[in-house]
Amino acid sequence: MTIFQKLEKFVSDVFKTTLEIFLEALKLSPNAQGYVSGSITELLLKKKIEELGFEVKRIREKWEGKKHAQHHGDFYFRKNSKSPWFVLESKGVKSNSEKWHKLYNFDKLVKFLFDHHEKISWINHKQEIEPQIVNWINKNLPMFQREYKTVLYDYEEIQKYLKNKPKRETDKSIAIAALKEYTREQISQMIDERLAYVMSRVKVLETHFVSGTSGASERTQATPRKDEFNLMSIDIFLRHHEHKFVFANPKQLESSGDDANHLQQNYVMGFVFTQANGSLKLDLTDEWYEDFKEVQETLDAEDAVNEKEMQIDHRNIIVEK
Repeated sequence: MTIFQKLEKFVSDVFKTTLEIFLEALKLSPNAQGYVSGSITELLLKKKIEELGFEVKRIREKWEGKKHAQHHGDFYFRKNSKSPWFVLESKGVKSNSEKWHKLYNFDKLVKFLFDHHEKISWINHKQEIEPQIVNWINKNLPMFQREYKTVLYDYEEIQKYLKNKPKRETDKSIAIAALKEYTREQISQMIDERLAYVMSRVKVLETHFVSGTSGASERTQATPRKDEFNLMSIDIFLRHHEHKFVFANPKQLESSGDDANHLQQNYVMGFVFTQANGSLKLDLTDEWYEDFKEVQETLDAEDAVNEKEMQIDHRNIIVEK
């Protein structure tokens, strides 16, 4: 059977429909695309680690009884048959980081790059930082000095401001006055256009760790505890031209300010810069590793999971008869 025939049979057997309907349904459902994307990430991650010689087992999603507090990950892995088992969690990067930080405005972009300048390789830390950033933007994103010079506000902020408009004229009132006649869709399109322009040269790599606070998790806040898994993998394909994994030991990441046993919700891991020749330059902080073998060397055998407490997922995928 060809790969197309295999896919057609799979869709027919599992979803009882045609490939055309399946594709249309997938396009109409961002949530479904997200699940498929997550499954692809996990499969590629498992294959990558196995190619390095490690043994990898999937952790069951639905446990028998109460889930173990130190097994909140996607995979068990070990170096060889004589090595202890550890837990690996798989995540992706925050999908709307640039929009969330409003990097479609010049001042916001300058401030964000300044706040994270220690993560940028082209910054000379012996010289004044901000002028270097402004020069980089002027050279690589020159439209901020022309078409994109004015400040953009999202539709909700515009409407909220207009309801409580100050009597005196300000830079913000002038900018909003120029935007007040635009519809929600038009404002959104303007923001998306600028974001695409910014991201043509720089993309933000940011995590987004949100978890529940059920009693079974032993969490005091809605982020993972540092002892729930031994290593984490972040697939940066949303900001890269391929599925690329970077890794971290949670014990090496800065703790939450509210509870030292917890991770923070967001970490700006670094940036992806597009070079003049179209190649990508990855700038990461020291806590993140591109080499899985290197990051696994940071593990302590005392933190390994008890093999008797492991619950391995033995589900089989549907195969053609």
